[in-house]
Amino acid sequence: MKNPICPKCDAMHVVKSGVIGERQRYHCKQCGYYFTVNKVGKSIDSYYVTKALQLYIEGISYREIERILGVSHVSVMNWVRKYNIKPPVQAVYHPTYKVMNQAELVEYIKNGGNLKGAGMLITELGDKYMMIKWKRFKE
Repeated sequence: MKNPICPKCDAMHVVKSGVIGERQRYHCKQCGYYFTVNKVGKSIDSYYVTKALQLYIEGISYREIERILGVSHVSVMNWVRKYNIKPPVQAVYHPTYKVMNQAELVEYIKNGGNLKGAGMLITELGDKYMMIKWKRFKE
C-alpha cells in the first residue's frame, strides 16, 4: 500500500511511525505532523439522507423514519444536527403517511374522495411509493 498524503501540508514524503489503536500512524518528514489514516466506515447513500431529512421536516418521528427507510434513528438524529434542520411548527395540520406499491397508489388516486380536503406529496422509496397527506384538524 502506498503511503498517504499529509493532511496538514499535503506533502508526499510520509513514513510509518507505529500503530495506535490498531491503526497505522504516519509521520510527515516535511512538517513533522503525526497522523493516522481515516477509519473506513459504513457510508449511507445520500438518497437516504435526503429522504430521512424530508420525512423529518414533514413531522415524522425518528423511530418511524427508521422503520420506513431502514436506517438507524440515531443516524437520522445526527443528520438533523449536522445540517441544522428545524421542522416547522405544525399547529393546524397533521401529516399522515402510507407506503404503497404502484398498483395500490393508482387505485388510491383513482378514488376522487381520497384527494379532497388535504395536501399530498408522493415520493419514491426504492420499489415502493410513500404518500404523505396533510389533513386539517377540525376545530
